[in-house]
Amino acid sequence: MRKREVPLGRGILYGLYQRRLRREIADLTVPKHIAMILDGNRRWARQNLLESAGHGHRAGAAKFREFLIWCDDIGVKVTTLYLLSADNLTGRTNEELQELFEIIADLADDLSHFRNWRVQHVGSRDGLPGALIASLKAAEARTAKNTGMHINLAVGYGGRREIADAMRSIVQQHATAGKSLDALAEILTPELIGEHLYTGGQPDPDLVIRTSGEQRLSDFMLWQSAHSEFYFVEALGPDLREVDFLRAVRDYASRERRFGQ
Repeated sequence: MRKREVPLGRGILYGLYQRRLRREIADLTVPKHIAMILDGNRRWARQNLLESAGHGHRAGAAKFREFLIWCDDIGVKVTTLYLLSADNLTGRTNEELQELFEIIADLADDLSHFRNWRVQHVGSRDGLPGALIASLKAAEARTAKNTGMHINLAVGYGGRREIADAMRSIVQQHATAGKSLDALAEILTPELIGEHLYTGGQPDPDLVIRTSGEQRLSDFMLWQSAHSEFYFVEALGPDLREVDFLRAVRDYASRERRFGQ
């Protein structure tokens, strides 16, 4: 398919606007942690008359890499990418899932060789093929000592499952120590549960962005996003532009975060 050309004038205006937004962002408070739901890959593939959803997923993976560069360049410390939900494992065809597994494995490998980023898999391994698990583990090991931006790859992820897993971990740890349920009830706090989440020890997302115009969480970071700011973009995932991202960050900086006060 021939790449659509952008009129010269429009390209110049876009570049000027992009640079202006970058200057504005430089003086604003940047989120420490941004979570991204890059939605609309399949619709993008259909709209562009491509043969399969896989083309959209590959375009989405390429956009994720761009998104991470944008985040890193403005000083974001942690990002979480919603790549494959636990629901997707039962709601997609085997053919689409196999292609998704390969795309995610390639993305994990690519990110583990780029800049000084640290890659971490967050989610359950249940239902994931061995080759994908191996790729995620290799990316984690390869980047374990990196000190740059921390990237969470949410694969096989479900927010409710994460909370259940955290509670199970707490109970098992408590039982191993030979302590009673009454003792557990006394120490069970939101902070303790947070420590046992897949993202334990990380800051909660300050900003959650979702593309494609959908306005829902889809079982993503239910616990961590309790006080997050949300920003919804109409563009389909692969069509997301840097100016869309910069507008989201600018909008975030303009909000007053009260945390219930």
